[in-house]
Amino acid sequence: MRILVTGGTGNIGRLVVDELLRADADEVRVLTADPVRAALPPEVEVVEGYLGRVETLPRALEGVDRMYLAPLPKTVVEVMRLAASSGVERVVDVAGGKDTWWYCIEEAVEQSGIAWTHLEPGEFMTNRLSWVDQIRDTGRVRDAYPDSAGAAIALEDIAVVAAAMLLEDGHLGRAYELTGPETISRAEMLRCIGRALGRHIPYEELSHEQAVELYAATMGEFGSWYVGGMADLVAEPHRSTTTFQDLMGRPGTTFAEWAAANADSFR
Repeated sequence: MRILVTGGTGNIGRLVVDELLRADADEVRVLTADPVRAALPPEVEVVEGYLGRVETLPRALEGVDRMYLAPLPKTVVEVMRLAASSGVERVVDVAGGKDTWWYCIEEAVEQSGIAWTHLEPGEFMTNRLSWVDQIRDTGRVRDAYPDSAGAAIALEDIAVVAAAMLLEDGHLGRAYELTGPETISRAEMLRCIGRALGRHIPYEELSHEQAVELYAATMGEFGSWYVGGMADLVAEPHRSTTTFQDLMGRPGTTFAEWAAANADSFR
């Protein structure tokens, strides 16, 4: 059984490769735009390419039975057409349900006729790396809505589930909402980072308008959307699910565990 992992240089795709090898998957092929940066193990087959350049896909898809599909909406329809014509039998995608930006991925996968499993993660714990420069340079964090609360998930946990869905039976036609094991506020996230560093890090609360201006510097027009989402999560926090534990038989990574493992990034 040959498994193709797309987005092999990406944060999730690269971790999926490691999980497949840990599970002794037979033939793992990796599509990556940058083989050097991906630093892939010698036992995997590497094909240089990118989902956004569909002309690089026919070689990557040749002889593939199952595929991990990284989220890239702009070419997903053509990617799935090529996957179907190449004989791919199963796709595990990272996408999102209705009313999300990523739902078009689920639609394209389902319309391809290939058997599928959708993974629908919420916010990533790695998003808090956006605080790195502030913590390093000023020793504090300037951000809005400290009581905004979500159920962020570690990328490693998404990768573990993706590998299992590629290798196990019994998950076809299922969509799994993935979260971390707890609902936690942004203020508490910062306290976890502070404990991992052994010091208190103040949270300086910005107004909504100040936060939009701050996030627009890196997110452009989506800055306003993101800050609006933070405000919504004050009134209606994103609740954690038990999906990861139900699938994997163990608890997911807590934010405190993630902060401790990534403390050097904030130093």
